Formats: sequence, structure tokens, C-alpha cells
Amino acid sequence: MCWSATADLVAGSAIAGVGVACVARVRRIGDLPLAALPLLLGAHQLVEARVWQLGGGTGPATVAWAVIAFPLLAVWVPVAVMCAVPRRDRRRPAVPLVAGVLTAAVMAYTIATHTVRAEIRGHTVGYVIGLPHGEVLVAGYLLATVGAFLLSGDDWLRVLGLLAAVGALVCWALWRLEFVSTWCAVAAVSSVVVFGWVVRRARTGTRCHAETV
Repeated sequence: MCWSATADLVAGSAIAGVGVACVARVRRIGDLPLAALPLLLGAHQLVEARVWQLGGGTGPATVAWAVIAFPLLAVWVPVAVMCAVPRRDRRRPAVPLVAGVLTAAVMAYTIATHTVRAEIRGHTVGYVIGLPHGEVLVAGYLLATVGAFLLSGDDWLRVLGLLAAVGALVCWALWRLEFVSTWCAVAAVSSVVVFGWVVRRARTGTRCHAETV
């Protein structure tokens, strides 16, 4: 979320551009889901730019925003981490993956059976979804997304997890005050971290190949 349609449009385009650069540098198929994360985040910002332009409401853009933000990311992140880490380390993000699948199932069902509404509130957009047992779902969502990074065993991904945790807390506080939404800034910084991770992985892969040859 950003503080205006223009901010979302600019941020979304920039983040998606980073995503294209990440995907272009991938040297291992297993790294592709994580490398594509900035593309997903960028698309999410662009969808919200449309929500801003429409003045909120209950249209397809609002539903698309909710689907990406909740069930899709809850599964995408832990799956991407599991694909990226070595086989010996895949047990650790298994718990976040299970939490993500269960949380996503409830969220997807709720979105499919309820009306999702977006409301423009000053410099923020509020989304009314009507999720049951909100506290439990939030805990499961954070375990799936932030937890997957923290349990990955990769230093860069741990940094990404800490960034996501702190960013989510700050964004939530500002959003509650209806002051300004800053999630687009967190998404942008996170995308840069993902790009750094992809570059490092590409270099490591090249060195390993050279040593093997």
C-alpha cells in the first residue's frame, strides 16, 4: 500500500522492474519463485493504484488486491523459501509452509464467499474482508511469511525476514493512525534485498560450476 495512486503506480513499476532484473539473473530453477517475488509485489502495487483511481469499492481490482495480499503470499513465500534452500535445510521452513497453506485456505474461502470492500481513508486504503478469528489468521500469516525467511538458514533471507517484520509493524501503526501507508517503501527495500540475494546466488553458482569443471 502506498499513500496515493501515483505513488503506487511509480513504486509498483520500479519494484516490478527489479523483479524482471532478478528473474533475468537466476541460474537455478529452484531460485525462480523467490526471484519472482518482487514481480508479484510490484503487480500488487499496480493493482492498488487502480483501487485508488476507482475510489475504493468492491470491484475486481479490490478482490485481486486481497487475493495477492493474503492467500497467495501466505503460500508463495514459504514455497519459494523451500525451493531456494538446500534439501538438508527444508525441514525448518516446513512449519511456516503448513501454516501458510492452512491460513491461505481460510482466507481464500472468506474472500470467495464474502464481499471485499476497499475504503479510501485519508492517505491510506482500508480493506474490509471480514476474516474470522482475525488474530489467529494474522499469527498464521506472519509465521508463513516472516517465519519462513527467519527459519531459512540463509543470512540474506533472515535479513529479509527482519525487514518484513519491522516493516509490517511500522506500517500497521501508521495505517491505524490513518496517517500514511508506507508498505510500498518496505516492498521496494525488500525487492532490493532479493536482488542482492539473486546476484550472490548467481556468483556462487558460477564459482561452484567452475570448480566442478
